[in-house]
Amino acid sequence: MNTVSEILSYITDVAPLCWQESYDNSGLLIGDANALVDKALLTVDVTEKVVDEAIENSFHLIISHHPLIFKGLKNILTDSTIGRIITKAIKNDIAIAAMHTNLDNSFLGVNKVLAESIGLKDLQILRTVQQSEIQVGSGMIGILENEMSESEFLNLVKSKLNVAAIRHSELLNKPVKKVALCGGSGSFLINDAKRCNADVYLTADVKYHDFFDADNEILIVDAGHFETEQFTKQLFADIILKKNPKFAVQISSVKTNSVHYFV
Repeated sequence: MNTVSEILSYITDVAPLCWQESYDNSGLLIGDANALVDKALLTVDVTEKVVDEAIENSFHLIISHHPLIFKGLKNILTDSTIGRIITKAIKNDIAIAAMHTNLDNSFLGVNKVLAESIGLKDLQILRTVQQSEIQVGSGMIGILENEMSESEFLNLVKSKLNVAAIRHSELLNKPVKKVALCGGSGSFLINDAKRCNADVYLTADVKYHDFFDADNEILIVDAGHFETEQFTKQLFADIILKKNPKFAVQISSVKTNSVHYFV
């Protein structure tokens, strides 16, 4: 058995909470840091179905990427979804923690596993925040082993990320070799990707007017928020098991993607 804080420390060792953005709410959100747990349920989002899964399988720790409690709460009532989730968690002694932008900003975090999933090499942080010798910052940029066409790259993303549909800026009919990316909402890094002479910028939640920023210089690819962060669950598992191979982890079987496609 380990304490909740011990298990969370495995993740914060590679993604300290001080690396999270000022607007974020990463860390232990519900529960007792000193409570003993023997396993953890891993998810991108905490939904009511995820908490029900934890209850049914006797999990007393849920680790998610997105914080359940993000904005200020004025009440906790069971006639709201978040109220029911919090109430169920407390009644069943379930601790809930989030590792969000601290993991986004870690070189060993969300963007690294996304980059590796599509085969990028020679990885570097796209927008670096200087902190001693450690690379910390937003996004990532790397090189494909083999140059490919834009349509081949889109098919690669569709296959590796299991995406139902991809939104993108106008095709430039140029080869793709250098790729910048940011899992989740990454429109704020479009100009950084252009500055680094990336052929493609892969991210999510790109607004209509943001696509104009491609300006015939880069291909902007929106592959979906959940889709570009889906590997975070396995990342949690890998980090924890590397530190403590005897601790039990399970990736939630609940599909928490809130976006559905009619194709």
